[in-house]
Amino acid sequence: MELREVILKYVAINASKYGKPDFKSVMGKIMSEMPEMRQKAKEIVPLVHQVIDEFEGMSEEERKRLIELYREERAEKKREIALPPLPHAERGKVVMRFAPNPNGPPTLGSARGMIVNAEYAEMYSGKLVLRFDDTDPRTKRPLVEAYDWYLEDFEWLGYKPDIVVYASKRIPIYYEYMEKLIDMGKAYACLCKREEFKKYRDAGENCPHRDSSPEQSMEIWEKMLDGRYEEGEAVIRIKTDMQHKDPAIRDWVAFRIIYETHPLVGDRFIVYPTLDFESAIEDHLNETTHIIRGKDLIDSERRQKYIYTYFGWGYPVTKHWGRVKIHEFGKLSTSSIKKAIDEGIFTGWDDPAVPTLRALRRRGFESEAIKKFFISLGIGENDVSVSLKNLYAENRKIVDERANRYFFVENPVLIEIEGMEEEIPVELPLNPSKNTRRKLKGGRRVYISGKDLDRFETGEMFRLKEFCNVRIVDIEKMKFEFTGTEIEEDIKKGRNIIHWLPEDDVLECRVISPEEEYRGKVERNVLNDMGRVVQFERFAFCRVESAENNEVIAIYTHP
Repeated sequence: MELREVILKYVAINASKYGKPDFKSVMGKIMSEMPEMRQKAKEIVPLVHQVIDEFEGMSEEERKRLIELYREERAEKKREIALPPLPHAERGKVVMRFAPNPNGPPTLGSARGMIVNAEYAEMYSGKLVLRFDDTDPRTKRPLVEAYDWYLEDFEWLGYKPDIVVYASKRIPIYYEYMEKLIDMGKAYACLCKREEFKKYRDAGENCPHRDSSPEQSMEIWEKMLDGRYEEGEAVIRIKTDMQHKDPAIRDWVAFRIIYETHPLVGDRFIVYPTLDFESAIEDHLNETTHIIRGKDLIDSERRQKYIYTYFGWGYPVTKHWGRVKIHEFGKLSTSSIKKAIDEGIFTGWDDPAVPTLRALRRRGFESEAIKKFFISLGIGENDVSVSLKNLYAENRKIVDERANRYFFVENPVLIEIEGMEEEIPVELPLNPSKNTRRKLKGGRRVYISGKDLDRFETGEMFRLKEFCNVRIVDIEKMKFEFTGTEIEEDIKKGRNIIHWLPEDDVLECRVISPEEEYRGKVERNVLNDMGRVVQFERFAFCRVESAENNEVIAIYTHP
């Protein structure tokens, strides 16, 4: 859609809501849909005014036609971002599952699985299972706090799992199924060293233990449970096809010995199931009907189907999706984030620089924006590479109308305005969409941004927004004079209208962003929005986190 058409769309939509299109509201919507145009805002302003004038000059029938046209387009767009139907799904019978390893809190990658599986469960009036795949106490060691973090983040996203499963607490169940498979001759105890078995596997040959009797395998199994073997001395393998074209499928390990205290179940177990075995059993026990997993896990399905065949079970309908890569976070994994936290690079799991839901929540993102972001990506098999700008755009649509406006002066410089005799009460927009106002006291001594001051030269004029006009008498000697409160013609609109703060009614302010920390001053009015997202004018949306000892801490949300 071309720029002019986008402008006309929002002019028509705004007129349908308020009777007459509002310039500021229309500009806000355009910038939300086309964030790349923010750098060209000055060029867009006259075009927006022109389109508003054209719209108001149309006949009533033409205006109504455009309003209906863009209403239908918006409804169609909403339908377009819905998830596609699930194959072979029956209403009331669908059971979806989300199965994380709780070695850290949910990340943006986790959020995709949480949202899509929960949405499908709701779509078909089915059930959602949250299953913690926590049967590796060493390599993927669980973090005790993460169990509750997943439940909290599910709630924040607007969902509640119907069933919560802790795999580590159900290991005796897996033992029972393992013993059945050994009795059936479909699994066996293997005493080969890892390198030794790899030779057999790569050559497509049976290892010496494959043809052991069930009784012999059961005896080794019981010794494993009794702790009579060291790690790596004995494993239990599922019989598959030792000539399978994919070596990863050939007689895979179902149980192994790990002498490691588990954060949740302590030293209760020393023989742990592999993820493929535990997941296969749980999907059957929980009556999972559909599995959505990464295409890199196709081998898991191939391995697990041997168990399903041996027990005569039907395997769930499976959909494989491609990876989502978010440019700004690169290859940050849960384990790499944890390492960086331990090294002091990040302050914690909610550091604004990390891609966890806890961090995004701290930054003031709306859960609805994250949901729309991931639903719009779909569940195709192609890998997807996106920028956080897409998420910013979704969030901006929500917070722009809610956020109150305040002045934040970065790198503040105190100036004195000669010729001003007394304080001038100033009213400024607090929330344009609600037509509310806030108050400041304009006086002789005010703070302005050092960045703004650096742009000006002696003889130039600038306007303190909604307050007064100032002439620069001598930039070197920091001499400024008051020239009135009405906007003068030789003040360039936009560039020479700057924000400011009165000397005696400000707080120190630190804004913590993913990249750096900004320091400045903020108006005291911001204390009324503690814990909420606000817009620091000409800077960014930020969440006001705390205030102590006359200093406000704000967390950067997005531009």
